[in-house]
Amino acid sequence: MEDLNQLNEAIINGDAKTARGMVERAVAEGADPVQLVHEHMVPAMNIVGQRFDCNEYFVPELLLSARAMKAALEILRPLLAKCGAEPAGRVVIGTIKGDLHDIGKNLVAAMLEGGGFEVIDLGVNVPPEKFIATAKEKNANIIAMSALLTTTMPAMKTTIDALKEAGLREHVKVLIGGAPITRKYADEIGADGYSENAPGAVSLAKTATGK
Repeated sequence: MEDLNQLNEAIINGDAKTARGMVERAVAEGADPVQLVHEHMVPAMNIVGQRFDCNEYFVPELLLSARAMKAALEILRPLLAKCGAEPAGRVVIGTIKGDLHDIGKNLVAAMLEGGGFEVIDLGVNVPPEKFIATAKEKNANIIAMSALLTTTMPAMKTTIDALKEAGLREHVKVLIGGAPITRKYADEIGADGYSENAPGAVSLAKTATGK
């Protein structure tokens, strides 16, 4: 069995080709998929988040590491499903109705997946009905909404109100983010949490699910 510490390094350094190759070889040699994720890959993404917080990493580095994590997970996802491994939580994420911006949302989705969450990405311009239907179908723990435009921010409250009407509000945590979003706004509309960046969103999701 090769040194799996190199898998950590590949993800931290954003080397998708090496990360994927190491996972393929480790699986072929009989490595436990769950251990690969929880003992090597998730800790690597935690380090990436810490480096971002310390201004050692910036958005380009986050994206590279997230892509490396995703490349490795593509190999492991079917194996994890087969052995019944449960994700840290299930997150339905999307940019709210009327807003077509997705760079920040995509980064948060990638980081959440790197943190061990199952992520259902609805894309952009997502109406409340779509959030609700998907959360029910996937038995989601969290709904994460993004907005870049101040003019679309009210759609977040509309979605939260729709969750209440659907009887789903008590069953999911609602997390919001985006350039114009503030903690004050999150409190005003009744969201459960707000983060100004992708690593913070992962920490918030783990807190929301008690992980």
